[in-house]
Amino acid sequence: MTRWLNDDEQRAWRAFGLASRLLTDRLERDLLAGAGMPPTYYELLVLLSEAPERTMRMSELAHWTNSKPSRISHAVNKLEEKGWVRREHCVDDRRGWLAVLTDDGLAALRATAPRHVASVREHLIDLLTPEQLRQLEDISQVLLDHLVEPGGAQ
Repeated sequence: MTRWLNDDEQRAWRAFGLASRLLTDRLERDLLAGAGMPPTYYELLVLLSEAPERTMRMSELAHWTNSKPSRISHAVNKLEEKGWVRREHCVDDRRGWLAVLTDDGLAALRATAPRHVASVREHLIDLLTPEQLRQLEDISQVLLDHLVEPGGAQ
């Protein structure tokens, strides 16, 4: 038997869905307009910047971005063309590849990050009270706990 949404649930679901899509679209447009960088590239640069020795296996990047390996490979190719990332063979796995954030890539990330943070603040953080922000974190954590598989990303 289908448990249909009541009016309150329907309004909450629709508001959440539309707000999520519009926020994501706005942040993506701001990132592209401000830095000429798609969100996937930014996310990869962030992940690499936070990794030990600014290096991650390509398979880990795919895992943590919830992307297919072919999509990550394509994105890393583009980042290589810009000189922001280089690939290296894994020493312990001849079939494996590492992505390494270059100094130019770190500089590009550092140049882009302030604009991205300003966009996140303008379109989300600064619109909420401290209590709403705590509620958003709590709600998001409930969703993550449900959606993320044990042992890793989505």
